[in-house]
Amino acid sequence: MTKFYLKSMGCKSNQFEGQIVVENLLKNGYSQVSRLEDADFYILNSCSVTHKSDNEAFYFLRHAHTLGLKTVLTGCIAQIEKEKLLSEPYIDYVFGNEDKFKLAKLLESDTKYSVKDLMKANDFCEAVLNDTTKTRISLKIQDGCDNRCSYCVIPFGRGKSRSADSDFIIREINRYADNGYKEVVLTGIHIGLWGKEHGKTILDLLKKIESDTNINRYRLGSLNPHEITPELLNFMQDSEKFCPHFHLSLQSACNNTLKRMNRHYTVEYYLEQIEDIATRFDKPFMGSDIIAGFAGETEDDFYVTVENLKKSKLSRIHVFPYSVRTGTAAAKMEGHLPDSVKEMRANVIKQISEEKYLEFIKSNIGTEQEVLIEKHPDKKTGLYKGITRNYLNVLLKEGRFNTLQKVILTEENLLKK
Repeated sequence: MTKFYLKSMGCKSNQFEGQIVVENLLKNGYSQVSRLEDADFYILNSCSVTHKSDNEAFYFLRHAHTLGLKTVLTGCIAQIEKEKLLSEPYIDYVFGNEDKFKLAKLLESDTKYSVKDLMKANDFCEAVLNDTTKTRISLKIQDGCDNRCSYCVIPFGRGKSRSADSDFIIREINRYADNGYKEVVLTGIHIGLWGKEHGKTILDLLKKIESDTNINRYRLGSLNPHEITPELLNFMQDSEKFCPHFHLSLQSACNNTLKRMNRHYTVEYYLEQIEDIATRFDKPFMGSDIIAGFAGETEDDFYVTVENLKKSKLSRIHVFPYSVRTGTAAAKMEGHLPDSVKEMRANVIKQISEEKYLEFIKSNIGTEQEVLIEKHPDKKTGLYKGITRNYLNVLLKEGRFNTLQKVILTEENLLKK
């Protein structure tokens, strides 16, 4: 029996796709191993969002090659860099983002390379995940991106925006619910664009999920500020299934930087929006992405970002130093900063994030929250792990796997990470 070891990098969509690849390989007679040394094939489902992720991917592949494994590169690096990757002695196979779903067939043929041109793709690939061993599950509802943010290479790896059919989404959510899942996470590369090519909106989809599914609760992946309309918030506010967990794709808290990034909103706009969300919902979690040290970011620009982040009601900030991506508009800009400056600025924002998250945790102490028990008792502590609707991790002495229960949050039962 052919044995494989698979690693997925990057976003929730890529993690979801990696799970589907595993299921398809197992269905076709392959055996998954947990130790790299035991595998025949090393399969890397790669991410290319930063230069660092590229370097990590190539390091993983070289390491597997030194162990004598056949190496398979799929995911966004494969999609972007294409056939030239086969010139590397440590890469044996290169398969694109949609070709990964027929990996078993490709590996059994003489094919070394298969990458479709996703810029010409019009249809969403309805890949189905059958795993029923967990309590929360992701569902990819959209792929690709029509934006051309100056720093981002991902549209070249994912193609233009393509939406899953709403009937497919409803059917999959109900299938998950029938198999015992209590929560679904709607993911994609840019889910705020869902339905655009069919004249529909994400609000249209959420209304169908609310009325036509029997899932207990759902949460959304990342949304751009201008996609969170008052109508959408009105619906979410009245929803019995929506989890008040917002991830805002902000990228900067300085208007000068946002303009250079080709992001079409202002800091003032989304700060007001964050205030609105905070008043509409009871202790909503509001996370964000921020890029530190973007090309041309002056000390004054960075100071503006820091001050705006401090006064915002964000709960947590995912920050990473700006990474130059070949082929993007930002790569040709002036004013690129040394890595040391980008790292320093990222560390400052990380500290702000840690302080904000601790404040968010403290604000929840003493409140009663619905917790989904999503893990069996930990072998070391004997405690159950669960998650609240507003994205807090909780440890409990008593519980029952895959159940929803009301819990009073305390200093002791809230995880600080």
